[in-house]
Amino acid sequence: MRINVAISLLFLFNHILGQPAESSLVISKLAGDFYVFTTYNLYQGSRIPSNGLYVVTSDGVVMIDTPWDTTQFEPLLDSIQSRHHKKVILCIATHFHDDRTAGLEFYGRQGIKTYTTRQTDELSRKNGKKRAKFIIDKDTVFKIGQYSFQTYYPGPGHTSDNIVIWFPKEKILYGGCLVKSSVDSDLGYLGDANVKEYAATIRNVKKKCGNPKYVIPGHNDWTNTRSLDHTLEMAERLGAVPSAE
Repeated sequence: MRINVAISLLFLFNHILGQPAESSLVISKLAGDFYVFTTYNLYQGSRIPSNGLYVVTSDGVVMIDTPWDTTQFEPLLDSIQSRHHKKVILCIATHFHDDRTAGLEFYGRQGIKTYTTRQTDELSRKNGKKRAKFIIDKDTVFKIGQYSFQTYYPGPGHTSDNIVIWFPKEKILYGGCLVKSSVDSDLGYLGDANVKEYAATIRNVKKKCGNPKYVIPGHNDWTNTRSLDHTLEMAERLGAVPSAE
């Protein structure tokens, strides 16, 4: 029993690369050249983790979503440079909320190519959010160095513009805030959500991104691949409840 506990503690230590639990920036290795970065912000009085992903390629580093914590924009770049001796060359935000887009203009000023979909750009403009320099007009395949990934708009859910990022060869799905963690008890903030279409949108993701080895939700624990099914179950329950007139 003591051996099992010791092994679990060692795994946890390695999993967060020795960073303290209260660190403002936690970088965790996912697999190979893929890393999850987590920053924190206050929401309704609670300190909430927000996940992003970066991939180290032979041409430079690709970042998906930006830190939510504005104090961590530069520390994340510094950490990537220190660990991998490479610069971030591209950043894609997966919807218009601050926990995805807050760093877009900062990173654009550093010479990083920043992207969102046209729908996200329009919502960012209307809502006073940070905007990218480059626009994606349709689902797009990017090939950076040795890696290829796809942007995919499955339909409205968490927001009307949410996209996911799919690495088909590695079977890595970055779900962003459309996908909820397996530890979440609800679908979170629904102020910009489409409750009726949410379940259908998740089914589209499951059809497009079959049998993922890793699924990264926008918030909370990302180590359980059941998060996609868990999100579908919650969306089906919520969608089945008649809305108040």
